[in-house]
Amino acid sequence: MTPIEKAKQQVEQAKARYQTLLARQNAEERKLDTRRKVILGGLLIDAARKDERFGRVIDELMKRITRDHDHKAFEGWQKPEPDKS
Repeated sequence: MTPIEKAKQQVEQAKARYQTLLARQNAEERKLDTRRKVILGGLLIDAARKDERFGRVIDELMKRITRDHDHKAFEGWQKPEPDKS
């Protein structure tokens, strides 16, 4: 193998390692983003149980759902009502 061929092979291997690392980083960022959304959603639902203002926020957010697929995720779900105690 000539020095040029060897260098080209090293460059290709480095590109592959880079792509792998980039994909891993992107996957971690997506996981973290999803985790944040789940946590915030849980906090919003919990807050709606304690304060009707957050229930109104949920109502407004539900109106913004445009995709049928997303609507299906909420079929049969009921927004929590504030505790009356």
